[in-house]
Amino acid sequence: MADLQRTVLYDLHIALGGKMVPFAGYEMPVQYPMGVLKEHLHTRAQAGLFDVSHMGQVILRPKSGNVADAALAFEQLMPVDVLGLAEGKQRYGLFTNDAGGILDDLMFANRGDHLFVVVNAACKGQDVAHMRAHLSDACEVEEITDRALVALQGPAAEAALARLVPGAAGMSFMQVAILPWEGSELWISRSGYTGEDGYEISVPDAQARAFCEALLAMEEVAPIGLGARDSLRLEAGMCLYGHDIDTTTSPVEANLTWAIQKARRAGGARAGGFPGAERILRELAEGPARRRVGLKPEGRAPMREGTQVFAATEGGEPIGTITSGGFGPSIEGPMAMAYLPSNLAEGATVYGDVRGKRLPAAIVPMPFLPNRYKR
Repeated sequence: MADLQRTVLYDLHIALGGKMVPFAGYEMPVQYPMGVLKEHLHTRAQAGLFDVSHMGQVILRPKSGNVADAALAFEQLMPVDVLGLAEGKQRYGLFTNDAGGILDDLMFANRGDHLFVVVNAACKGQDVAHMRAHLSDACEVEEITDRALVALQGPAAEAALARLVPGAAGMSFMQVAILPWEGSELWISRSGYTGEDGYEISVPDAQARAFCEALLAMEEVAPIGLGARDSLRLEAGMCLYGHDIDTTTSPVEANLTWAIQKARRAGGARAGGFPGAERILRELAEGPARRRVGLKPEGRAPMREGTQVFAATEGGEPIGTITSGGFGPSIEGPMAMAYLPSNLAEGATVYGDVRGKRLPAAIVPMPFLPNRYKR
């Protein structure tokens, strides 16, 4: 792992007994001594603390001083309503390419005089270059490299964070705020990647370990690794970039049409004008040939990523492939996501090839476990 980067919290992970693995160019903890299963269940029952400092943090500062100018420029890169995002709010976004495929998914917030953007770790170099290439006339594109990013997730997250930062309790889902702690600024959003209530918190590198240790000193907060992060997000029906979405999948195929607001659709105030608009608007109108769906395999055997899916128990060509799959500790059974023909209805049975045997799986709605956000 010699050429891998380390987050500012690396020494804390080692002190906590984290098992380190390569992930998106970083050494990251896949689990702690508690183990993946218990870490998953602890997050669902109490509060889990995740290091997500490997992700990219970027500020888009309008050269005109008017945040609407930055919003309008940023909006040209994706099929999402940026201009309509109110100050103090955050939204999910998708960079698309000219073919309508997804370059990355991201979060962005309107912080009054600028936009704050968080992008995936594996894509952050290309995302920053993409923003600089397209936004530099309207914005300063500033990559933030001196702040850690952590996520506190679970039903006890509010009570835990409020002990350190009382103002966080009053925030609602997808709201952002800058709040003080120990003389430093915390950039907080009420959001996450688990389906639970919780927060994502950007903290200066110099205070990051002390902040995490203050949270971990609380009985209900435990450190959580990448293993449980993956099973939590899968139960929540959330995509992992490079697996469930990539440059070959459109937002419509990926079942992310909820992220395309009315203003950007046909007949909307600012319809089209984003990369891949022709394909994406056509698929919105006519439906895509395939779509990302949830699968519940029968029995206990998980169907992992790469498993081929068939329409029948024998013969025929595969009709799709599983993009994420595993065992859901909270639902006490296997779960998977796959791209399958759009004409297959919920409740239909398909068959995954597991070690040469075609095992049945039902097409089901997602999320596999209801989300519990604080609206």
